[in-house]
Amino acid sequence: MMPAMAHAMTAWICCSFLVALALLPGTLELLLLTVAGLFRPRKTAQKSAQEPFALTVVIPAHNEKLTIARCVRSVFAAEATGVDLRVVVVADNCTDQTASIARSAGARVLERFDTSQRGKGYALHYAFESLSDTDTQAFAIVDADTEVERNFLIETAAAFRSGADATQCRYLVRNPDSSIRTRLMGLTLAAYNVLRPRGRANLGLSAGLYGNGFALSTQTVRAVPYCAYSVVEDLEYHLALLRSSRKVTFIDRTTVYADMPAAGPGVENQRARWEGGRLRMAFVQLPGLLKRIAQLNFRLVEPCLDLLLLPLAFHVVLLLAILPTPSILVRGFAEMGLLTAVLHLSAAAFAAGNGFRDLAALASAPFYILWKLFLIPRVFQASRKNAEWIRTERVAEVIKP
Repeated sequence: MMPAMAHAMTAWICCSFLVALALLPGTLELLLLTVAGLFRPRKTAQKSAQEPFALTVVIPAHNEKLTIARCVRSVFAAEATGVDLRVVVVADNCTDQTASIARSAGARVLERFDTSQRGKGYALHYAFESLSDTDTQAFAIVDADTEVERNFLIETAAAFRSGADATQCRYLVRNPDSSIRTRLMGLTLAAYNVLRPRGRANLGLSAGLYGNGFALSTQTVRAVPYCAYSVVEDLEYHLALLRSSRKVTFIDRTTVYADMPAAGPGVENQRARWEGGRLRMAFVQLPGLLKRIAQLNFRLVEPCLDLLLLPLAFHVVLLLAILPTPSILVRGFAEMGLLTAVLHLSAAAFAAGNGFRDLAALASAPFYILWKLFLIPRVFQASRKNAEWIRTERVAEVIKP
């Protein structure tokens, strides 16, 4: 072999090894949670209701006139046996009829105007501060484009009666059949919002917060104020809960369903915000997490692995990139990683109850991955410290009557 070719081969093997090393934590995370998430958590004995549980459903809304009434009605339509229900809409910097429509649907409305502090985190902080003098026992957060399952209220209240600090229920796509893209997004949400928190629950870990369908006890909000203002405020706040030794309980028996944009700029804005925000959190939070792990705080190992896991599409692309490497060790790792990703998505499809319909959509996955690759510049832009919150365009706004 010519020296130049030998040097090139050595460089290729070294680069492939480094990529494999970077992907190892995420692959271990996927494998761990996939295996642990294959089974639903055991149903624990629930305390009988002695008196109504005071639960306030908070709905943050920015210019949501097209969906806010449907959301409020779905909450009021849910079964509320043993629940003292209050519904509060935070009309945050609204310039449309969101506030009046929410009032007409029966909700209490808090209006907030502060264009220098925009975003969901600010709206939630304002709501919790405004409602701090009420006798509510817990706050449940539901996005304005969401419909809740009929047992959402009673399952959430039951978890708090059993001593939960915080809860997160299943969070899935309301409109998976709108397009192939929404079907694929539904599958990734099933992996991220059902299979992984189920796996964490079975391992006795904190399930995580996913921005919609989560709830916090009043004691938790007082002990850990909601001062999370990044574009992924749910992840930021969950890490704050972990640092305070609090845990999120996964409720696998109820679901919230939210619209996902099928086309238009809302799709790109949403994905770039989620993934760029997670990247930013990894840069900011990993050093502190690693320091605490070095101090033998091993409960933070899994959250650290989670931050090191790339978005699944990028993870798969990098595994495919190192698959042809001459190194048997690296090639074996890539094969194992790809098999783990396939198992993860398959388990997610059945965990969400969509089964073969979701798996069939994987035939278009190469085009989805290509689209995600074109989003990389937007993802890095969204990972900046001063990244601006951008509202996701709703399905009702894209579809013209």
